[in-house]
Amino acid sequence: MDEGRFRLTNPNREDKSTYWVFRLSLALPRETKKKMKINWYPGHMKRARRQIGDMLPRIDVVIEVLDARLPMSSANPILRELNRDKPCVKVLNKDDLADPEVTQEWVGHFEKEDGIRALPLEAKETLSVALLPKLCRSLAPRRGKPGKPVRTMVVGIPNVGKSTLINTLAGKRVARVGNRPALTTCPQQIDLHNHILLSDTPGLLWPRLEDQKGAYRLAVSGAIGDKAVDYVDLALFAAEFMAVRYPEQVIHRYKFETMPGTATEIIDEIGRRRGCLISGGEIDVQRTAEIFLRELRAGWLGRVSFERVEDMVVEEKEEDLKT
Repeated sequence: MDEGRFRLTNPNREDKSTYWVFRLSLALPRETKKKMKINWYPGHMKRARRQIGDMLPRIDVVIEVLDARLPMSSANPILRELNRDKPCVKVLNKDDLADPEVTQEWVGHFEKEDGIRALPLEAKETLSVALLPKLCRSLAPRRGKPGKPVRTMVVGIPNVGKSTLINTLAGKRVARVGNRPALTTCPQQIDLHNHILLSDTPGLLWPRLEDQKGAYRLAVSGAIGDKAVDYVDLALFAAEFMAVRYPEQVIHRYKFETMPGTATEIIDEIGRRRGCLISGGEIDVQRTAEIFLRELRAGWLGRVSFERVEDMVVEEKEEDLKT
């Protein structure tokens, strides 16, 4: 069987967990290997690391905002070094875009650890966000009283939704929001007036994205600046992933009769169906890649999780063996 191909029909749900196991390692697709190395580290992030390290001794609870679609890749290993065993709420943001069954698996995985709570939510939804202060108070029971607020700090990688979450908690716009990473560049402190004191920090990404599979997943989600990535490579990576994990959603979105055989063929077929043609009837691959990634990020292909607990455990073991 050709590992570079994955001609699929419509496997039923029971088949998915074992179907095409040889591709579930989610290595970079053949079309993308050795073409692009993602490394994105704006200068302010070095300052952010120092600022977070200085602030942590005065913090009672850390609020780590993760992308619910890729909770492991959007977790910053630098934070583990700095955290010093502080209680932590892991906010699984963009829950409305993630596969709900996979998200619940992540909640169970995180909450196996003492002092950790996990909360799936969509940062703009007031009702779900309102649960966050209660969780923080439960993790710091000696505080949360007049004169002794729970001192919290929001941390996370760029473009994961920290500012939107803070604005919803505060009930007003106190943090800059946008669909570009690295909008917050200076720390600020917000009094939520419910015995919760909130410190915001710049989005923090590690200096070298040594795990390139994780880096690709981050880039597909939109967490990494556009200038650091190649849209065609990302689209090929995402197309291969979707063909393995969520083929029905690709078929439904683009009205395919059957799934094309390779990532390149998937992108080409999307280009034809979206009218992305240039002179001579050739596919405008760049434009097609941008359309595909934009629709995937926006949830137009349905709810998708780029990481599952079982796959990440395997990847971690493989990394441990390498070291």
